[in-house]
Amino acid sequence: MVVEKLSNAIDLQRELKHLGVDGGGVSILEDKGELHLIRIRDLHVGAANILKQDALSIGADVAVPRGTVTASIPQVDVLLIATERQLQQLVKKEKAQPFGLKQLSSELESFCHLKREKNIAIMGILNANDDSFYHASRFQGSYALERIETMISEGADIIDLGGVSSRPGSVAVSAEEELSRVRPIIDALYEQRFYEKTRLSLDSYEPMVVHYALERGFHIINDITGLANDEVARLCGSYGATAVIMHMQGNPKSMQENPAYLSVIAEVELFFRERIEKAESFGIKEIILDCGIGFGKRLEDNLALITHQRHFLRLGKQLLVGASRKSMIDAISPSESDERLAGSIAIHLKAIEEGASIVRVHDVKEHVQAIKIWKAMRG
Repeated sequence: MVVEKLSNAIDLQRELKHLGVDGGGVSILEDKGELHLIRIRDLHVGAANILKQDALSIGADVAVPRGTVTASIPQVDVLLIATERQLQQLVKKEKAQPFGLKQLSSELESFCHLKREKNIAIMGILNANDDSFYHASRFQGSYALERIETMISEGADIIDLGGVSSRPGSVAVSAEEELSRVRPIIDALYEQRFYEKTRLSLDSYEPMVVHYALERGFHIINDITGLANDEVARLCGSYGATAVIMHMQGNPKSMQENPAYLSVIAEVELFFRERIEKAESFGIKEIILDCGIGFGKRLEDNLALITHQRHFLRLGKQLLVGASRKSMIDAISPSESDERLAGSIAIHLKAIEEGASIVRVHDVKEHVQAIKIWKAMRG
């Protein structure tokens, strides 16, 4: 007899199939292997007691604060601990319960059957401006095309071209100035049919620049304002482009001046829901969500958004994370921007583990290698 303790991070479906478990059994056991930790804030104390009893009856549990049983406080925060199968059972039970539990059941149901993309895409960064925070990402002319070729050969699935810095404290430039920076690169990419080699993304929120790029083979608009401009939304819809909706509190010039949230996850989700509705009203079919690491966020906000990426999977969209060489790494382990590669990879691997399927990076080759090794370790 040989006994082995396996990691909870393995590909359980693959392990079960390797054992020879039949198809129905694989589905049942896989659900039992998926653990949900769900924090519920401001729950009526009566609801908390009912929820705990219902959870215990199916083998799940709810952690409640002292005084809940005696109802000494009217509202409580609780932590639900349940497998996928138990969560599905609990949703059915709570539909008939009082104290707001029927509404809670709908919320909990949105976390059932969460699906993560198995394919991870690398978005390589190329800046056509001279003031981006990481100097090694700045390229112009023939050097820009060479850099794009290199990133494609290293494994980049998407190339993200930008002409304006959005680092904290940066000042916006005119649309004409932005277009003058990116036009030569866009034209060269179009002439050499790069749109047939890779997916081309434009990091912009200016309609004039967006229109120019979409006319010349670009597939994705990466909008840090999250489609604030109706004309950008209209262009994405009319050209069938993918829209990356990013969350930002404030604007690049002032966003890091005392950002604050009551609940950063809840507030970012509310923003996403509003902008998804707007995007769909303009006929945008493919939407990617980016929680905006470093855009009007404190360190604790950034860490929460990365660690709990899985929360946003219930919105049914692909998740993008871009923390490459950002200053949050300094706040944890002081370094210069050209010494933040290891921190970038660590953040992105955690984000992928939690459900992100696109990472926006300066260092393509290193991320491709890290992700391959990460996948191999998961089986």
